[in-house]
Formats: sequence, structure tokens, C-alpha cells
Amino acid sequence: MSSTTAGETLARPSAKEGNPFKLRKADNDTKDLDMAAMTRALPDQEVSDAAIIEQSWQDPERFAAVFDRYYFQIHGFAAQRLGPSLADDVAAETFLVAFDRRDRYDLSRADARPWLYGIVANLIARHHRAEARRYRALSRTPSAHADDGHADQIAGRVDAQVQRVPLMAALAKIPRSHREVLLLIAWGGLNSEEAAEALGLTSAAVRTRLHRARKTLRASLNGAEPTTAGKDG
Repeated sequence: MSSTTAGETLARPSAKEGNPFKLRKADNDTKDLDMAAMTRALPDQEVSDAAIIEQSWQDPERFAAVFDRYYFQIHGFAAQRLGPSLADDVAAETFLVAFDRRDRYDLSRADARPWLYGIVANLIARHHRAEARRYRALSRTPSAHADDGHADQIAGRVDAQVQRVPLMAALAKIPRSHREVLLLIAWGGLNSEEAAEALGLTSAAVRTRLHRARKTLRASLNGAEPTTAGKDG
């Protein structure tokens, strides 16, 4: 990604609608203004996601801080699943959707990652055919493409001895609902509770789907243990 600002990047996929960070600002007559000013004065790394999102209700440009924190994680997750070309659009749309829904964010949740991963997972689901084609294509490719470094990293996270080709073939066989849980945990870095929050499921349902996904993965890899893919810690 270039040095383009967060607001400019977000505007690209929705040029017809304009830059969302140039929406009107609210009047500065709220009771919470002094507290908001104090938190804005803190370095962003010391302010929770929830606090920044709350500030963005009054000052839409504040949402750029959420973008800056998580864009690369969200883009990387989308690229692993859909490839780099689709990932650009999906990642940008994730933050546009999040921006539009920010007034409904549950402020009791300090960490916005599960919320953002839930949005990107829903957007990726629209491209499920492209995702399946990607896994099948990579499963037939004996050597990694120069621009597909993620694939080698993924293989390494399953097991040092497991090669990329059988891994991608195995992923293509896992039911989509189970694969979603597996990848949010293995590639998105969420734990089972965060994955449940992202997908709107119970923790028990996530653990069940994760168990079944890992069982299918092991069977497809001839018993190889996916040592880190799908651990819920």
C-alpha cells in the first residue's frame, strides 16, 4: 500500500459517493466534548478501538485511526483467501461498511477486530466461488508464484512438513461454514470467543465447527496434524 492517507484509500472503491471522512461534523456543544478532546490528545495506541469509534460519531475523520490500525491485517486475510486483486476491493469495502455502521458499534467491546473480521468474512462469502477456484488452482501448482508469498506462510503454520499443494486441496474440501471458523482463527489470529463474536455464533458452535474442520483437514493431509491452524488460543 502506498503512502496514500486512510481517507483517500477508503474513497477509492466508492468514488461516486465521495470521501466518507468529509461528512459534516457535529456541533461542538455536547457534554462529552471535554472528555473527547482529552482522549484525542492521547497517542492513538493508548486509546481503545471503542473510544475511537465513539469519537467518530461526532468527528467522522477519527475513524481513520481504526483504518490505520487494521487495514493491513484485513487486507492480508482477504488476500490469503481471494488473492491480491480481489483483496484490494474487499478490504476497502470492509472499512466503508464499518464506517457506515459505526453508530451501531457495541462500545462495551474495546477491541474492534472481531467486528471487522465479521464484516470482511461476510464480504468474502460473496466471492465463495472465487475462493474455491483459488484453492483448487493453488493445489495444482507445484511451486509458489512470486507474488503469492502468503501461501508459503500458510503452509508453514499448518506443519513444517506439509506442502502448500495438499494444504490448498484440503482447504477446498472443507465445508464453507467450518472453513470460515478455521481461517478466522488460523489466519485472522482470533480466538474461539472472538470468532464467535465475528460470526454471530455461540462459542460452543465455533468449537464444534473448528473441531470438524481440523478433523477434515487431518484426513485430507493423510493424518498430518495441523499444529497451529485452528488452535483457538
